Amino acid sequence: MQNVELSIIIPSRNEMFLTNTVEDLLSNIEGNTEVIVVLDGAPAVSPLPTDSRLRVLYFETSIGQREAANEAVKVSSAKYVMKVDAHCAFDKGFDVKMLEAIKGHDDWTMAPLMRNLHVFDWVCPNGHRRYQGLSGVCETCGKETIRDVVWIPKQSPKTFSWCFDSTPHFQYFGEFSKREEGRGDITPSMSLQGSCFMLTRDKWWKLGICDDGVFGSWGSQGIEVACKTWLSGGSVMVNHNTWYAHLFRTKGGDFGFPYKLSHNQVARAKRQARRLFFENRWDKAIHPLSWLVQKFWPIKGWSDEDLNNLLAIEKQSATVRKGIIYYTDNELDDSIAAPVRNLIKESGLPIVSATLKKMDFGIKNIHFPSMKRGYYTMHKQILAALEHSDADVIFFCEHDVLYHPSHFDFTPPKKDTFYYNQNVWFLRLSDGHALHYDVNQLSGLCAYRDILLVHFREKLEKIAKEGFSRNMGFEPMTHGRIKWDKVFACESWKSRYPNVDIKHGGNATGQRWKKEEYKTQNLPNWTESEGYSIEGWDNLVGSKTE
Repeated sequence: MQNVELSIIIPSRNEMFLTNTVEDLLSNIEGNTEVIVVLDGAPAVSPLPTDSRLRVLYFETSIGQREAANEAVKVSSAKYVMKVDAHCAFDKGFDVKMLEAIKGHDDWTMAPLMRNLHVFDWVCPNGHRRYQGLSGVCETCGKETIRDVVWIPKQSPKTFSWCFDSTPHFQYFGEFSKREEGRGDITPSMSLQGSCFMLTRDKWWKLGICDDGVFGSWGSQGIEVACKTWLSGGSVMVNHNTWYAHLFRTKGGDFGFPYKLSHNQVARAKRQARRLFFENRWDKAIHPLSWLVQKFWPIKGWSDEDLNNLLAIEKQSATVRKGIIYYTDNELDDSIAAPVRNLIKESGLPIVSATLKKMDFGIKNIHFPSMKRGYYTMHKQILAALEHSDADVIFFCEHDVLYHPSHFDFTPPKKDTFYYNQNVWFLRLSDGHALHYDVNQLSGLCAYRDILLVHFREKLEKIAKEGFSRNMGFEPMTHGRIKWDKVFACESWKSRYPNVDIKHGGNATGQRWKKEEYKTQNLPNWTESEGYSIEGWDNLVGSKTE
């Protein structure tokens, strides 16, 4: 098609009703509109129609829902794109009605009014019908049933307002319809449902819609899209002059989700939404989240205390800029190093990496190709990363430690103190044996950059003159064996969930696995575990570091 005005994109994987959705779209679009379907890791369950308005992308290996949507947008040349789920029905001429409403408002993200879609019933030979859900025998007569596709957009409910609570968790926001600003043909909505939304293709890329790197494949999409729209200065609007109907799959089993839907993935997406928007870390925001909350106040799931807490977090984030320094010798197998980097990146904090080989990691990369691995080199890397960062507070990150997102929630309460996160487990990669005791490690250090610079400049100079010694140690301010010109205080904290220090055989420092092997028996909170079992890290099981 030429001069396409709107591309409707459908990311799909093993979608039972994809063909029905595509046929419904093609029969109801009336403008210069195309449909782009992405078959993500599996062919279509049933043959798709042949139509000049339909394009199909196929990926043999699944890339995930968000990335599938991005791939469809890449091949679009239309000004507007609309992402829809693969189990929806549509109003006649909905595309023209949406285009008429959004033209002249390039900062809008718009959704049609939403209905529920009755897709099928289970029917037995005796004619007994059971509303869509899990397969099984007839509940009346016990005979086998077959699926009868009815494809009926239900007349009620008609939903046009959504929000999210302070968790954040998606909520329907029916109370908003009773307000003056909730009435009319086109009304604002704090959030979106995520199954259908439309915006310019240019805004899709500028706002980073469907950010798989931060949010993962699935979860919190409505919150992501709505917050990025509102906080960047745009508006989320709902067009009451047209509608779509969405199939809700809540039964699981043979009526569940096409992607593997894990609690970890959903929790990750919520956690990332909270970190990005609640902590004011999204770099394209011109408004804080409190502005959006107050705009729609009162909001379901928000108390006065929740709002005050949000304001306090925003005030803190406005005055204290956090950052990460990452240092590596580039010798670690990427099967370990890559998952570590991915988790560090998920923090949303600016990263300065100091490496022995050039890397595309962080906002800056300082590399030392002529230097060899060693203690002097490591301290030179640390100092270089500190000098190139402009953050107020620095987290030290190493290439073989899995950092839990809660690690980065910490803010040093005092500016003259080095802080160590003692909530860390040591994981023996070969067999999944793990242990914990309260300990200060360089990989868990967090402090204000100013005092870190003072110390590491002095330390590097001392190493250059005298060489590194175990008497000097790795963890600054944890002992008094060295008389530093400038001495700072040392304290510890514990993140909500632990970091995991992976012992893979090539670590710079060794690890003892039995208490009696230590010179001192003063090892507070000694705990052991087997089978890659560590609280907060379900994904360690089986896949180890995946």
